[in-house]
Amino acid sequence: MNGKTQALLLKILFILFAFNTLTLCIYFTAHYKTSSSSSPHRKPTSENRFPFPENRHSSKPWPILPSYLPWSHSSTVPLRSCEAYFGNGFNRRVDLLKPNLAGKLAGWFRCWYSETLASSICEGARVRMWPERISMSRGGERIEEVIGRKEETELPKFRDGAFELDGGDTVVGKERVLADEKFLNGFVPAGEIQSHTMRALFGSFRVVSGNDFECQEWIEEPVVLVTRFEYANLFHTITDWYSAYVSSRVVGLPNRPHLVFVDGHCKTPLEETWKALFSSLKYTKNFSAPVCFRHVIFSPLGYETALFKGLTEGINCHGGSSHELWLKPDVQKTARLSEFGEMVRAAFGFPVDRQVERPPSIHNVLFVRREDYLAHPRHGGRVESRLTNEQEIFDSLQNWASNHRECKVNLVNGLFAHMSMKEQLRAIQDASVIIGAHGAGLTHIISALPKTVILEIISSLFRRPHFALIAQWKGLEYHAINLSGSHADPNVVIEHLLHIMTSLGC
Repeated sequence: MNGKTQALLLKILFILFAFNTLTLCIYFTAHYKTSSSSSPHRKPTSENRFPFPENRHSSKPWPILPSYLPWSHSSTVPLRSCEAYFGNGFNRRVDLLKPNLAGKLAGWFRCWYSETLASSICEGARVRMWPERISMSRGGERIEEVIGRKEETELPKFRDGAFELDGGDTVVGKERVLADEKFLNGFVPAGEIQSHTMRALFGSFRVVSGNDFECQEWIEEPVVLVTRFEYANLFHTITDWYSAYVSSRVVGLPNRPHLVFVDGHCKTPLEETWKALFSSLKYTKNFSAPVCFRHVIFSPLGYETALFKGLTEGINCHGGSSHELWLKPDVQKTARLSEFGEMVRAAFGFPVDRQVERPPSIHNVLFVRREDYLAHPRHGGRVESRLTNEQEIFDSLQNWASNHRECKVNLVNGLFAHMSMKEQLRAIQDASVIIGAHGAGLTHIISALPKTVILEIISSLFRRPHFALIAQWKGLEYHAINLSGSHADPNVVIEHLLHIMTSLGC
């Protein structure tokens, strides 16, 4: 690369960085002006921080993301466009309790509804949670301590008043229901979800008199409440990560929020990423007494994200450049998954403001393996085989790579079950090609770099579109080997890989 080319590339990178920085500044400045103009004019005491607390010293800042685009509540986002499917379509607002503009201290509660996703992101101020009124296991235990525990004991069951909202002087005498059946049917529909925990949570909400609203423990900074179902599976967990991320962006949080799990699941290695993405993490049952939130956000279920809905709804979206979409919006393109993938990488300290330089003559081929591990208390510790001769395929690829003369190929053994999340992400970002049998580990391609190529080996028993869709939504090159059973011919796999390597100039 000559000096002029290097100078041009540096200039382009600087312009893109400046563009994203300016976008963030404009968005947050406009957002805070709007919030400020709608806030009650009161003395700046610790009781009237609306909607955000003044002291945010313990919250992590948002990283600068090259693919970031502003999130809005604009009604101009087209219905069922890619922006709407990936979270930028929560534009129908309903206020269940409006801020008291008369200057008297009280709570507020509102929801942002997406007609495209049939889902709501709700938020409120001066909300009290009673852990004793939520029936579930404690949560956060080591998995070895709770072997055999039933799933139904881990999912929350809410008694009336599990959550309460400070109604100030709007409530006289008896408490009242916050969300009636009509609201729930319209804004938190059950859909295909048999046990809709967020719907049940909102149904438990009561609005109480300000005279009855007292707390010994206050959480001053914004908190996102999350209910998880399949918490040990990477694909399902990423839908929850994405939902919590979108919720934080849609309501315009200035920093990464803190998290509270409203479930009783035990610990898994995936909590490492929850803690990296957000500012802190607690379980509901960590609180021994009622706790009050200055500002709380309720994240929709991961089942209600495009990542899950796309498996049955056929979301025809393609990955696009955020810069191009900023200049010319396209209803069939999205940069949201790229933005989120950058967020995950940034959370673990990987640079996202520049691409990883790969020498053209050296390529890492990451083979994602399926390994036995103890996933949850009811799991036997063995994973279902999707490729019966996986070891044979790996050994054949290793022999091929060691004898490949056109360029140097490093075959990386992706034993993810025995790697930290940071090690997994490093392997993903360093890979030119990611290959593997259909399995949750391939969900990591959300964090892959733009020019990464995906090769999925698909058993006839697991012919599902998860990773083809993620690659499409990210704009990644994708190839598949569809098997007639679950046994792959090593020569066929090598032939496909050789074709990919040739396209990479190797």
